[in-house]
Amino acid sequence: MIDILQSSLLPLIKGALYYSIPLALISFVLGMILAVLTALARLSNIRILRGIARVYVSAIRGTPLLVQLFIIFYGMPSTGIEWLKFDPFPAAVIAFSLNKGAYSSEIVRAAIQSIPKGQWEAGYSIGMTYSQALKRIILPQATRVSIPPLSNSFISLVKDTSLASLILVTEMFRKAQEIAATNYEFLLMYMEAALLYWIICFILSIIQGRIENRLDRYIAK
Repeated sequence: MIDILQSSLLPLIKGALYYSIPLALISFVLGMILAVLTALARLSNIRILRGIARVYVSAIRGTPLLVQLFIIFYGMPSTGIEWLKFDPFPAAVIAFSLNKGAYSSEIVRAAIQSIPKGQWEAGYSIGMTYSQALKRIILPQATRVSIPPLSNSFISLVKDTSLASLILVTEMFRKAQEIAATNYEFLLMYMEAALLYWIICFILSIIQGRIENRLDRYIAK
C-alpha cells in the first residue's frame, strides 16, 4: 500500500500543479473580470445592459456546472462551426470562467451596494465623475468587503476543477482515475486525491486568513 501511494503521489502532484491549480487561477482571474463588468451592468441605468446581465446570471446560476462543461466541450462542436471546437483545457477555462463570473458578480454587486451613498457624494463634491468615484473611492472599499466571500469562492473553484476530468482534462482527479484503472486500488487512489485537495484548500485558507488580517489594519477601530 505504501509503495502504491508513493508511486502515485508524484503524478497526482503534477496533475495539480500543471492543470488543477492553473485551471483554477486562470478561470478565477477571467471570471473576476467578467464579474466586475456584470456587476456594473446590473447597477447601470441602461436597461438593456441590466437585462443582459440579469439573463446571464440567471442562466448560469440556474444550470449545473457539469452541464455547462458538457455544452461547451461536447455540444458546441456538434454545430459544425469550426471556431466553437475547443480542446479540453480551454473548454474548461471557458466554462469555469463563465460560471465563476456569474456567481462572483453577485458578490461584487453586493459589495458595491454596501458602500454608503455618502462616499459617492463625497467624490462628486470634489469634482469627480462617476467613473472616477467608482475607480478611486468605491471599488477599493468594495474590494476589501468582497475579499472573504471571493476567497471562499476561489477555494470552491479549486475543488470544482475535478469536474474537468469528465471532459478529458488530465488534472489531479483524472490522474487518480488513470492510476486506479491500472492498479485497481480505486478507494486508495480517490482517498489520496481527496487528501491532496484538502491540503491545497487548507493552505489557501491560511493565505486567505492572512490577507483578511492585513486588510483589517485599514479599518477604523
